[in-house]
Amino acid sequence: MRMVANLARAAALGTALALLALPGVSAAAEHGAHGAHGTEMGETVFSGKAGPWACEARLVDMKAQMEKSGVSAGTAARFAGKRHLMLFLTDPATGKPAAGVAGKVAVAGPGKASSSTVTLLPMGGHIGADVGMPAPGRYTFSAEVESAAGKGSATFSYRLK
Repeated sequence: MRMVANLARAAALGTALALLALPGVSAAAEHGAHGAHGTEMGETVFSGKAGPWACEARLVDMKAQMEKSGVSAGTAARFAGKRHLMLFLTDPATGKPAAGVAGKVAVAGPGKASSSTVTLLPMGGHIGADVGMPAPGRYTFSAEVESAAGKGSATFSYRLK
């Protein structure tokens, strides 16, 4: 069972790294600062506080991003129902990205198959993870983040059409 979980984490990391390697995504991720990412970085689904940090959460439709990057329809289709969740955490006083932040997010979807908990990994200016959103409906995200500077949490919802 543990091996399956480790393989799933490795697959999610590989997918996220592949997403960041796409044109537009990697360039925008290099900006990293809160508010410095362009519209190619998905949809803002939360803007507020998470502990001592200003927090912006964005969702990238991975299939749409793959299609935009010019990959084959077959390759893009493998990403249907998946989103890349990104949390940009910044020091509200300086606007600089928070350092050494990690965490997890629980996703509660409209059905059992769309609920999970994933680890948020550092990825070029944000922490993020791939999340399955296979069915239309309301998804609630409960993020817990921490670093040497403190701990925080944020809860937000998104309606997938």
